Amino acid sequence: MRRRWMGRTLAIGALFAMIPGSAHGQRGPLVADRPDFTEAAATVGRGVVQLEFGYTYEYDRPEGGRGGVWTHSLGEPLLRVGALGESLELRVGLRPVSVGAEADGRNVTETGMEDLYLGVKLALAEQEGLRPAVAILPQVTVPAGSDAFTSDRTLPGVNFIYGWDLTEDVALAGSTQVNRALSDAGGGGPRGEAAEYAEWAQSAVAGFSLGARAGVYAEWFAFFHAEVDGTRAEHYANGGFTWSFSDDLQWDIRAGVGLNESATGFFTGTGLVVRFP
Repeated sequence: MRRRWMGRTLAIGALFAMIPGSAHGQRGPLVADRPDFTEAAATVGRGVVQLEFGYTYEYDRPEGGRGGVWTHSLGEPLLRVGALGESLELRVGLRPVSVGAEADGRNVTETGMEDLYLGVKLALAEQEGLRPAVAILPQVTVPAGSDAFTSDRTLPGVNFIYGWDLTEDVALAGSTQVNRALSDAGGGGPRGEAAEYAEWAQSAVAGFSLGARAGVYAEWFAFFHAEVDGTRAEHYANGGFTWSFSDDLQWDIRAGVGLNESATGFFTGTGLVVRFP
């Protein structure tokens, strides 16, 4: 599951961002885009600067049960800045990673930086009855990463986000997105290069508040790879917990599993969200 900046996360604070009674302070609730996969349909707000960062560990064992591959994602900084109006947000993300594998009885590790992530989130509509809150997020990764992790190409995409506040304590959200991606197996493109293809992603999440500061969520998400040799899918389930230390500081923890053979076996992580006054 490493490699996916496009389609980061929606925290419990974001799930309840549209509930009037849930606001903490004059600036409203903290709208975090972690720890789960689904993005928030709300932006951080005009003039707000917010930094989100964390750590993720992933482990996958190949078919046959011999050896394994593990990934440490260190830092995961995402800078979100409200610009021009309440509905527009600029986003910049980095992802330092360390990937290890067991081969021939020894461990091999590669460390570096993945490509730079850039995005612009635009909130299109607030929830009204059965009509969800809606946002669109054009996004792109640009080839600025380390040699071992860069795609050497600009890969654009777009994310369509929607959510419903059912009560003051229960909310639902989802996202549908498509991004350009590269095949893991080279040779499908010109001059033997890795072939580009469309990667679709779909998610659905339910969030539940546990008082004024705590929340939990349960989520399903999947990737569908429309590669030249056919379409394959990865399905995941995950859940997590968030705790607000103050109006502008949130901690989270999460864990998840792959639901089919194509998916990464297991992942877990933790992080912080800081909103600057």
